[in-house]
Amino acid sequence: MNVEDELPPADPAAALRLIREQQATAARRLEPDPRAYYWPWGLAWLIGFGLFFLRFSPNGRVLVDLPAWLPLTVLFVLLGAAGIVSGVASARAYGDVTGDSARRGAWYGWSWFLGFLTVFAVAGRVSDSLPPELTGLLWSALSVGLTGVLHMAGGAVWLDRRLFLLGVWITVLNVLGSVAGPGWHALVVAVAGGGGMILAGLLGWLRQRDRR
Repeated sequence: MNVEDELPPADPAAALRLIREQQATAARRLEPDPRAYYWPWGLAWLIGFGLFFLRFSPNGRVLVDLPAWLPLTVLFVLLGAAGIVSGVASARAYGDVTGDSARRGAWYGWSWFLGFLTVFAVAGRVSDSLPPELTGLLWSALSVGLTGVLHMAGGAVWLDRRLFLLGVWITVLNVLGSVAGPGWHALVVAVAGGGGMILAGLLGWLRQRDRR
């Protein structure tokens, strides 16, 4: 090995350029595939909330006579699977990260867990007092609302504009759908929320591919 190859560039501009190139290379290596993060959640919302719409359509209509428990069960199973897939992708990408960044990621992950634990406790306590269509809206609105807020929080912590804007988009959809009522909320979240996540994953992957 040539010793000169191991020496830093004598030109300050060349040294700064080398540092920036190494930083960009490290960032690309650590950045997870956006499809592994967005697509599982997008598909979970598209399918899970789509079933809600088919079973609990606006004005009390039933487009497909599914068991009342099925949409919520399918949604939770798909959300659990999405959490596992995105968690594994994040662990692979950031497994070697230490220091403050690692602590932020760990605390952010605990925020998701404890936040949804709170949703389950609150919604589970009052859902028996509501009719099925309002029970579905309660669970859906609380879960989607928490998701939007945590996306905005993550965007603020890591100064990720796309993540923050996605949280804003989810929150706006959740508010509009909740005001519109059962059925409409499921349709809006399934199409605009789930479809939006799938599109975000595709666009993120295309940008990532172009940078490489």
